[in-house]
Amino acid sequence: MSREPHAPHESALPPGSIPAPDASEGDVNLSPRRGEYLARAHGPDTLALLQRDARVYLHQSLSTPCLNALASARGSVLTDLGGREILDFHGNSAHQVGHAHPRVVEAVTRQLASLPFCPRRYTNEPAVRLAERLGGLTGGRLPRVLLAPGGAAAMGIALKLARVATGRFKFLSTWGSFHGASLDTISIGGEAVFRRGIGPLLPGCEHAQPCAPSSCALGCGGRCSLACAGEVEDILEREGDVAALILEPVRCTTVEVPPPDYFRRIRDACDRHGTLLIFDEIPTALGRTGRMFSFEHFGVEPDILVLGKGLGGGIVPQAAVLARDDLNTAASTSLGHYTHEKSPLGAAAALATLDVIRDEGLCARAERLGHAWRARLRGLIGPSGLLREVRGLGLLVGVELTAGHAAATADLCDRVLYGALERGLSFKVSDGRVLTLTPALTVGEDELERAAGILAECITRAKK
Repeated sequence: MSREPHAPHESALPPGSIPAPDASEGDVNLSPRRGEYLARAHGPDTLALLQRDARVYLHQSLSTPCLNALASARGSVLTDLGGREILDFHGNSAHQVGHAHPRVVEAVTRQLASLPFCPRRYTNEPAVRLAERLGGLTGGRLPRVLLAPGGAAAMGIALKLARVATGRFKFLSTWGSFHGASLDTISIGGEAVFRRGIGPLLPGCEHAQPCAPSSCALGCGGRCSLACAGEVEDILEREGDVAALILEPVRCTTVEVPPPDYFRRIRDACDRHGTLLIFDEIPTALGRTGRMFSFEHFGVEPDILVLGKGLGGGIVPQAAVLARDDLNTAASTSLGHYTHEKSPLGAAAALATLDVIRDEGLCARAERLGHAWRARLRGLIGPSGLLREVRGLGLLVGVELTAGHAAATADLCDRVLYGALERGLSFKVSDGRVLTLTPALTVGEDELERAAGILAECITRAKK
């Protein structure tokens, strides 16, 4: 089994700085700026609610204690209790059609009035239509569907299906990947912030180095040699009995876009070794990258596809597993068995979401706006001398900064994040070096320009 990588040791950190992270997630409750931000940014009502929240919820990295309290959300804008508007370029990757899209709200409201819940052993019209619709979006190549109430649950279904279909129990994924926060999904995932101190984890989970052109750990330098694909091939050959390889076609955290040849070699290796290829598109599907599914950029198809997050329109939790027809081999196994499996509400929200993506041309819009916005960000941030790269597909955008070494870069990104939050822009920091920006696909061009301006201003201030 390959060894889990660790962040380089940093010594003599500047006062008030944060250590270089050892995982792809940012905002891990370590920043000394959290308290300063809360004191400056919020009034007594918000602070009181945050204190009540902190008293009753179990504290955990990445979410509690919280940074703010919201009163409403519409489109690309969050409004907090103090009436301040915040551009949401984070959204937990669940707001492809924006917050509270009226067509999704109307569909859910209508469904509530007729059939709000469907017990197991029964089906319903919205759930059947959703499965038909999802299979149709893959051209009928992944026609078998199971619905689930969340992405981690859907990934668990995919893992169990792979074991039943192949008769094998091992899985291969990559370091730094994220596939959910449940015990089985952190076992295949590769982020230290979720794995450390939680073991023992699910046995039989191997990890390879990811295809990460911006931070290759295999010595590719500026020109990709696909050594990462070679490592995957070697592990599949060595083990001989891997049930499935689980990959993110595009890494949502650090926005790594592999070259097409990588997936062609991966697909060929899986076929040669009888290993199923599972694509995790929970955060990146549904138009985010300018295509309905991000794997469409690479000319390779999975055997199993996992969807979630934005599928419920940012209103109802909804996820799905799509599979080849010949994988319909687990009729006597409970792959999911979730209480809210064929949720009429979730299906209604998902159908409305798919309608909005189609009718408003959001895939093409994301591709057009993303291309122009990445160029604009390069122009605004480049003169700072702190920009390493702006990269992405569609409206999945990563702005990688550099301040000379890992700890200084992590500290720089932390300063930029809290400066932007105060100025009304929310986004994610990944791996202590990448500002991950995922606006709604319905975002206005004026909102993109405003966000770019806030970023440029915060980076300039952080440099000083």
